[in-house]
Amino acid sequence: MRQLGILFFCCLCTLASFAQGGKTLELKEIVSGQFTPENIYGVIPIPGDGEHYSQMNAERTQIIKYSFKTGKAVEVLFDATTARECPFKTFDSYSFSPDGSKLLIATETTPIYRRSYTAVHYLYSLKRNLEGKINNVVERLSDGGPQQVPVFSPDGNMVAFVRDNNIFLVKLLYNNSESQVTEDGKRNSVLNGIPDWVYEEEFAFNRALEFSADSKMLAFVRFDEAAVSSYSFPVYAGEAPRIDAYAKYPGAYTYKYPKTGEANSKVSVHTFDIKTKVTRRIDVPLDEDGYIPRIQFTKDPNKLAILTLNRHQNRLDLYFADPRSTVCKLVLRDESDTYIKEGTFGYIRFYPEHFSFASEKSGYNHLYWYNMNGSLQKQITSGQYEVTGFLGYDEKEGAFYYTSNEESPMRQAVYKTDRKGKKTKLSTQAGTNSAQFSTDMKYYMNRYTSLNTPVVITLNDNKGKVLTTLVDNQKLKDKMAQYAMPQKEFFSFQTSDGTVLNGWMMKPADFSEAKKYPVLMYQYSGPGSQEVVDRFSISWETYMASQGYVVVCVDGRGTGGRGAAFEKCTYLNLGVKEAHDQVETALYLGSLPYVDKQRIGIWGWSFGGYMTLMSMSEGTPVFRAGVAVAAVTDWNYYDTIYGERFMRTPQENAEGYKAASAFTRADKLHGDLLLVHGTADDNVHYQNCAEYAEHLVQLGKQFDMQIYTNRNHSIFGGNTRLHLYTKLTNFFNEKLK
Repeated sequence: MRQLGILFFCCLCTLASFAQGGKTLELKEIVSGQFTPENIYGVIPIPGDGEHYSQMNAERTQIIKYSFKTGKAVEVLFDATTARECPFKTFDSYSFSPDGSKLLIATETTPIYRRSYTAVHYLYSLKRNLEGKINNVVERLSDGGPQQVPVFSPDGNMVAFVRDNNIFLVKLLYNNSESQVTEDGKRNSVLNGIPDWVYEEEFAFNRALEFSADSKMLAFVRFDEAAVSSYSFPVYAGEAPRIDAYAKYPGAYTYKYPKTGEANSKVSVHTFDIKTKVTRRIDVPLDEDGYIPRIQFTKDPNKLAILTLNRHQNRLDLYFADPRSTVCKLVLRDESDTYIKEGTFGYIRFYPEHFSFASEKSGYNHLYWYNMNGSLQKQITSGQYEVTGFLGYDEKEGAFYYTSNEESPMRQAVYKTDRKGKKTKLSTQAGTNSAQFSTDMKYYMNRYTSLNTPVVITLNDNKGKVLTTLVDNQKLKDKMAQYAMPQKEFFSFQTSDGTVLNGWMMKPADFSEAKKYPVLMYQYSGPGSQEVVDRFSISWETYMASQGYVVVCVDGRGTGGRGAAFEKCTYLNLGVKEAHDQVETALYLGSLPYVDKQRIGIWGWSFGGYMTLMSMSEGTPVFRAGVAVAAVTDWNYYDTIYGERFMRTPQENAEGYKAASAFTRADKLHGDLLLVHGTADDNVHYQNCAEYAEHLVQLGKQFDMQIYTNRNHSIFGGNTRLHLYTKLTNFFNEKLK
């Protein structure tokens, strides 16, 4: 029956291919985003109002209020073209005060790293007078220069922000009077209220500054990075954008970047009493080399939640600190024999009497419910599947909302469980569903997609009933119907050592079993990642399938969605099992009647680039060619938090680092290789590429190399992306066709 089902599915895919139009995909169309599905971005449920959400218009001139029930626009909350004393014509983003009565509008946004940026912010009041009108005046938050991470106080009467690594406070009731909270902030030395580079990148946040529930205290993390080693890279004049200051002599960018086994920032938690202006250091128990990945005030103004991790990242402690006495109480500890994933922090939410938590202690990521004394009240979810997101708790109904992959590691659905533990699946279509709830949990916006279905966005009530469809992407479906569009299909196979791996495959639209095709394997393979999921995407891989390749992606061991044992089996030995599984994939594909096993290529970006190098050097000569984009080549070159999470330090795990290095096995490199890197990559340094290239030179190994001036880890800007994918296309066409 299973074989018949697979045969029937393949027939359907073949029929779908023949039913499509005959237009050929062009690379420019894909790179320029012509096949990007319509989506809805920047949705913010309006605080204190469970019936509405807001969104910027496409022109970035208005903030519009919409009904959660109908999806229709209700009113324009802000319009830059009509607001009084408004010095800007467009804006970049915005946020609400906790009571929804004020807006903070960001302009002139300048990115720093992945999540950090500076912007010039403006205040706008939504309060109405007795006549029902607002004053419609825009006010500048500060005249002292651009700000970082501004945050409203819970009562909406103050805004705290960071400028030049120091914290400032603006009191709105006192004519926006501004005062400075910290004085010791200094670039590449001390940061107050914002994380350093490695915390921002690997713990995924950009603000370490919080108000207490009663708006009387500020809490912040101080990062002393004076002892952290610096990394510098050259900055050229370049183009798109051009930096004229470096027209004749290049400049340099220098910042603190702790590499595995080296010194991290020294971190401490402080509170500031807004009335007395007294700053205190919290007495939080912390290893000398430990981490503080989050702080957050609970609903109790006398309880500041502080999360700490040891350097091995296998012990997570939750403390409640008194912001005035500075005394800390251990509330919860979670431990692992490997590591605790950074995604855990996003599951912790504080309610008046309880807080939520996630743990893999059962072998799978599940939700737990604790009282404020740290006593477990109940385990919310259980089973051999992963909870992938906590959506919220309805205090009135006693119901929990979350997403999980209970149906399949490759799918995600929205669920609700009530106070009695009765579970209800809210999303109805098989694929990947995600949800964004209203503030009172009565409604949610659902995004659904599957392998061959572009995103469909609906508004639903909290029983799952669809109230209206906002986006159906019919225009994209109609456009796709004009093309000979390759179709994705799932498959699985068993490796020689008995592991079942999941993958997807794209065949040319005119695929014939009688032909022999070259294969292009794409993968990422990083710890906890998933590329083989039931969601829609038209990408460069789609283009390559249309050019006559069978394109394949397989998630090997170490990837996510299948429990802790599968994901963490690569602990202390990154890259070894993962590379073996990609080689096994190539061997399996080579056994298929329509695959030319002499023409198999592999490529990847970042960890995927690293995996390309490791797989091509595994010792089994199955790859004719490969491309490694922005690849790590040795974990000694990468940062402490990520590298040590999976490998510990080089001092503790010398053999593991040696086995995980692309240098160690470079003498076994087989196949034609293209290395690609940006010179301004602040994440995976160009050093990785430069040193590995030199090693290949000294080994007498020929290779190709493409360097992108002033480009960061994402390698984009101007014509860069089209150039990159043209380069990759030409390389594989030359080597595999």
